[in-house]
Order: sequence, then structure tokens, then C-alpha cells
Amino acid sequence: MPQPLTPTDLPYLRRCLALAAEALQAGDEPFGSILVDAQGQVLAEARNQVNDLNALAHPELALAQWAATHLESAARAATTLYTSGEHCPMCAAAHGWVGLGKIVYLSSAEQLTKWLQEIGAPPSLVQMLPIQTVVRGVEVAGPADGELLQAIKDLQVSYHTTALNEQRSK
Repeated sequence: MPQPLTPTDLPYLRRCLALAAEALQAGDEPFGSILVDAQGQVLAEARNQVNDLNALAHPELALAQWAATHLESAARAATTLYTSGEHCPMCAAAHGWVGLGKIVYLSSAEQLTKWLQEIGAPPSLVQMLPIQTVVRGVEVAGPADGELLQAIKDLQVSYHTTALNEQRSK
């Protein structure tokens, strides 16, 4: 069961939200993530770049790959990965294989699935699963509530509504 967010989490999650907004402005799905060390130092950040690179260019995967290259095992285990949305199964598996630490997210996969259903978007081709179903023993916190949750919902709904309208006009 995910833990609740703490006040310490909020500035990092706001940065994830800003990265998600950057992704949306670039035409990508609004996801953004940052990797933070045990002392609270931001080590790396990434936003969704599926349109710019390829279908696997998720920020959580990019950060797992960065950590595998730049951090020793113990340092990876001491990190926290903050992200705008709960990891997809691919990103959760990468997180587990690399041995990253805690995951903190703004919105859950369940919430995103519900928001997409509300606007009539088709379901994802990949079954969304809770992170703990994919990675055993990982510490997880989230989702947010209030203003932060509404902000990420607005970004997601904006992206998917635009995509639906483009599909309908073809």
C-alpha cells in the first residue's frame, strides 16, 4: 500500500509537474520525473520524449538508465524517484532491475485510467499495474491530492482530449 506524501516531497513533485508541462508543450504525453539522492540533491531529471525519440522514451526509464551508468549499487538504492505519474510496467521493471530506491508519484495508474475513461479515450495497449505488483518490496508514496493532483489531471486530460479530437477529425 502506498504511503502518504510528506511536505518534503512537494517541491520535487512540483518540478515533476513542470517537466510534465514541458512535455505537453513539446507534443508529448505529460510525464516528468527527477532522481534525488539520500541528501535531497537532484541528480538527474527527464520528461517524456516519446514523440522526439521513440515509444520507449519514458522519463522513468531514462532515469533508471542514467542511474545504472552513473551510480554505484548502494547509491542507487538510496535514491528517490519522484514522478508525475505512477510507473508503467516497463518503467517499474527497469526501476527494480537497476535497484533504485523509493518511488513518489503525483497520480496513480488507476487515476489516469479513470480520467481517460471519463473523456472516452481508448484504454492503453499495456495493462497498467500498481508498481508493487511489478517490483517486490519497493517503497512507494502517492498519490497527491488537491491542487497538485488537479494540475496533473488537467495536463493529462488536455493531452488526451487533443489526441482524441485529432483522431476524430481524420
